[in-house]
Amino acid sequence: MSGPLRFLIVGNAGQVGVELQRSFQGCGEVIGVDRESFDLAQADQVRALVRRVAPDVILNAAAYTAVDRAETEPELAWAINADAARILAEEAFSRNALLVHYSTDYVFNGAKLTPWTEEDVPAPLNAYGAGKLAGEQAITQVGGKYLIFRTSWVYGPHGSNFLLTMLRLARQRDTLSIVGDQIGSPTTSIELARATRAVVDQVIFGSLGATSEWAGLYHMTCSGATSWCGFAQAIVARSGKLLDGKLPVVTPIATEDYPTPAKRPRYSVLSNAKLETRFGLRLAPWESALDEVIAALS
Repeated sequence: MSGPLRFLIVGNAGQVGVELQRSFQGCGEVIGVDRESFDLAQADQVRALVRRVAPDVILNAAAYTAVDRAETEPELAWAINADAARILAEEAFSRNALLVHYSTDYVFNGAKLTPWTEEDVPAPLNAYGAGKLAGEQAITQVGGKYLIFRTSWVYGPHGSNFLLTMLRLARQRDTLSIVGDQIGSPTTSIELARATRAVVDQVIFGSLGATSEWAGLYHMTCSGATSWCGFAQAIVARSGKLLDGKLPVVTPIATEDYPTPAKRPRYSVLSNAKLETRFGLRLAPWESALDEVIAALS
């Protein structure tokens, strides 16, 4: 690639999109769009957007992420998470652009008790995971210059997420009962955006060789693992200033004690070995990444 690059961030107002805009500042011309300006569920709008912007790099940070609601809106979730992903891949392929797309740990059923690798066979438990898996498969089938980053338990200082929900509830309640038998890796939007920029830089500047050497699917999460309850306990313990000293007691409950429309995997920790081997990247431990977000909120 030569000359100033044009980056299209799809979903620039979401928690990952906001951080991508920050990370890619100064990298070229960055154009962001969100659901206020176009409808990702409308194929014609997606195609028209890419053809109008004519980007060199597409960063797809948009997704249907309402896991429980997807059980009653499977068609809409599929249109955004699967069909739109395929269209973006086709448009990127047609103009030899790079597509970066984010997927989820929820493509797995949680039956393993060791970190999931890219070679493990997905078996999603819910409509959200099924749609995201279909999006991955569609992009892979189209081929070309693409990077799919599977991540997990994403949160940050912006948007709607577990951290901000816990802070709101902690201000309202003296005790919090949080699921303690689902294990994963909380990952910040800040770390995701940083790592994405580092990988894209390597691709753009040609340090990775031919497309076949680097294109594909990678896991990208903060290191370490905890339960939702452990995550909530860490949030409360670190947020004394944000909570004006009010520290509710956080206790674990079983998944069965908190029924939800969508089933969740019990164990969805992802192995990042492939990412580290190929790109020399390791994201921060989830605890220190959490400290950074708490500091940003403070």
